[in-house]
Amino acid sequence: MFKNLRQLTPFSLVLLSISFTMSISQSTMTTAYPILMKSFNVDASTVQWLTTGFMVAMTLVMPLSPWLLDNIKLKPLLNTIVVIFLIGTAIAMLSPNFLGIIIGRLLEGVAVGALFPTFQSVIMENTAKAQRGLTMGVVGLVMGSALAVGPIISGIVLQWVSWRALFALFFIILFIIIVSAQHVIKNTHPLKHSSFDWLSAATLIGFGGLLYDIASIPRTGLSLNWWLIFIISCLLLALFTIRQQKLAQPFLNLTVFKYQGFLPGLLLTGISYSGLIIATVLMPLFYQRVFHLEPLWSGLLMVPAAVFLSQLNPRTGRLLNQIGLKKLVYIGMTMMILGYALLAIAGTHAWVYGLVAAMLLEGGNAFVMMPAVTAANNALPKDLVSHGTALITTMRQVIGAGSVVVATILMTHFNEHISIGQSLVRTSGWFIIVPVIGLLLATRLQSHSQK
Repeated sequence: MFKNLRQLTPFSLVLLSISFTMSISQSTMTTAYPILMKSFNVDASTVQWLTTGFMVAMTLVMPLSPWLLDNIKLKPLLNTIVVIFLIGTAIAMLSPNFLGIIIGRLLEGVAVGALFPTFQSVIMENTAKAQRGLTMGVVGLVMGSALAVGPIISGIVLQWVSWRALFALFFIILFIIIVSAQHVIKNTHPLKHSSFDWLSAATLIGFGGLLYDIASIPRTGLSLNWWLIFIISCLLLALFTIRQQKLAQPFLNLTVFKYQGFLPGLLLTGISYSGLIIATVLMPLFYQRVFHLEPLWSGLLMVPAAVFLSQLNPRTGRLLNQIGLKKLVYIGMTMMILGYALLAIAGTHAWVYGLVAAMLLEGGNAFVMMPAVTAANNALPKDLVSHGTALITTMRQVIGAGSVVVATILMTHFNEHISIGQSLVRTSGWFIIVPVIGLLLATRLQSHSQK
């Protein structure tokens, strides 16, 4: 791992450090839900807004990242993003009521939504095509590890300290990083000034509305309000698409879809991300509800999968240049199928089967997600990389959120008739369909391309 990190520039390392810290904060809150529910006397549907609101805020801002990169120098842009995150973290940490925590998380979501596509675009633009596979493998290592270790860190902190210490921890770390790294941050992205199109910005609400609708299905069902939000969101997105085609410098340049290889890469990224997210949802439930392990041990049992993921990511980056995306997808999706199958067959027999299944699911993600991001952006000219990255990160969030909702609906439905263990087993069996779709999509890739 450290050998691969040394191959990156100091600026890229700073970007990865900031992104790693923000990513961990993204995945820590679920562990604190029971404590917050008790402290503020709120129910499960209310506390869920700490995650749902965060994701909606992220999705609203992600499509704006190409405009931000083109119109604001990278150093002040990065500093502003971090300051917004620090303000949100401070509000959440010091708030005497639950609404303040929600506001703080929304601000954190805005910052993360601006950062993720921005930092990936900058790293991609400043890396030669031949080295992008390895570089994005390291990016995948950092991002995947952050997602996996978040619940572990929160479990350890909450075991001995207040939930406010979680926010304090990330505030201190991020503050130290941004202050000490000022001399390293460079304005590497060329500016292409354009006016801010408020109509496009307004129609972006459609992305947030769609994600909110997806996340609210388990709570509200397909009610009249749900359908109204869905229809309005789709209409707004249709207006956004039409508007972008008429602008000389659009927020999102949708001509990226004309380049062969971009759309399959985008879809494969979302499908592989689904496997990673579902692993972090299902496995703690298996460990805690079926085998009655403590939350701390539940988190620690996710470590082997996180280590496996971190070891594979840089290696799959190299393999992208050697064997191409198609073969990597075959390997990764097959691993994910085996992971879900193992849970479906033996998930309730012993916790060790879950440990192996998590390694297969997260390892399969390493073979697909970042190689697919790299291959999709390699199909684009350099001036469209930021637009491609913004679309990929946005759709990855939507597909990931959709996967969690489907898992929740399946588990709730099955649990009405059978035990929690059997409902988790059946849910795992149904999710085999997702990597099968990935395999079918891989057959449409060109064997000699996508490198």
